[in-house]
Amino acid sequence: DRVDALETGQARSILKVPDYRRLWLVGLSVSVARWLEMLVGAVVVFQLTQSAFLVALMMLLRLAPMGLFGALLGVLADRVPRRHSLLGVLLLQGAAVGGLSVLAFFGALQVWHVALASFCTGLGWASDNPVRRMMIGEAVGAARMGTAISLDVMGNNASRVAGPAVGGTLLAAFGAGEAFGLACLLYLLAVGLAAGLTIGRTPAPPRAGGVMREMRESLALGFRLPRLRAVMVVTVIFNLFAWPCTSMIPVIGETALGLGPEGVGVLAGIDGVGALVGAALIGLLARPDRYAAIYVGGTTLYLAMMIGFALSPGPITAGLALLVTGIGGAGFATMQATLTYLMVPPEMRGRALGVLSTAIGTGLLGFLQIGLLANWLGAPAATALVGAQGLLALLITWPLWRPMLGPEPRGTLPQS
Repeated sequence: DRVDALETGQARSILKVPDYRRLWLVGLSVSVARWLEMLVGAVVVFQLTQSAFLVALMMLLRLAPMGLFGALLGVLADRVPRRHSLLGVLLLQGAAVGGLSVLAFFGALQVWHVALASFCTGLGWASDNPVRRMMIGEAVGAARMGTAISLDVMGNNASRVAGPAVGGTLLAAFGAGEAFGLACLLYLLAVGLAAGLTIGRTPAPPRAGGVMREMRESLALGFRLPRLRAVMVVTVIFNLFAWPCTSMIPVIGETALGLGPEGVGVLAGIDGVGALVGAALIGLLARPDRYAAIYVGGTTLYLAMMIGFALSPGPITAGLALLVTGIGGAGFATMQATLTYLMVPPEMRGRALGVLSTAIGTGLLGFLQIGLLANWLGAPAATALVGAQGLLALLITWPLWRPMLGPEPRGTLPQS
């Protein structure tokens, strides 16, 4: 009980830090905008094309910057004041979504417009770990990073409830223009919040060597440290097999479950409810020696429940499966950045988080696979098959991620 009270007090103390509050609100605003426009974009693309593959392709394009530029962004983030980088990517995302809103109002919105905007907003997503979350560590310190990221994930998962629900409602009641317009306003709100930050105004001290050399060193770090390598292995599995399944939620909701835009929006937000609960419990109860087990266990639960969702006979069972999926997703999402941040020396954290973004970017191959399988087998069968592949991949790679579950080497987790 004393430990739980300590964790609760720590969460309250973190929220009293002005820069952390701003970074948390930036993340919340961006997440609501992201999940809103992802849902609306998926529905619009499917209505225009009736192609599950093109729906998955939008997510592939959103992930492409992570796979292509994740390590590079991690290096560049150390060379440019992070506050400037954050403002730049927020403005880029707002402009991209604002363009979709204008095109939709004039009835000129086409699939390639959504594709281009997805890539632009993906650039901002790819920069989140090496820029905004690195600034979170700077604001609260390494010892409070786990709690800080738990609170950040709670905000993200609250947005997964609000974003799709609001997006689906606006799309049904008014149209895509109003829905994308709200997303644009949320990005502009995030710009205003980020402009008031007092940290991230100076770059890291210069290092010897060029950008390409630092990128090679960053990628080598992920192979050299066994526990960090284990984190990357699980991250790749999640993003190849677990996360791509979420792109089929609108398709399964509309075709297999017979839901309209409002129903699809509610369904897409249910896993966010579970994730919100899961992140709250993790923030209050998780201890550093449990982080790795929560990470692997959350991935396993997510994969199993996505199979259950795909095979559900009706909306109620589908919603229950997504609720539990969200709990598993909270374990994964909270711990991937936390473990990466804590397992490397302070001077390498920005680059390690950039490598993490590269590992997340491998998901573009997963979205490509599930899109092709959905066109061939149908969305429910494709989702169940990909989920089963993920569980098998976890089993096969057990020798690679097992070191993460062992006793923590002395001095690995920072104490202050």
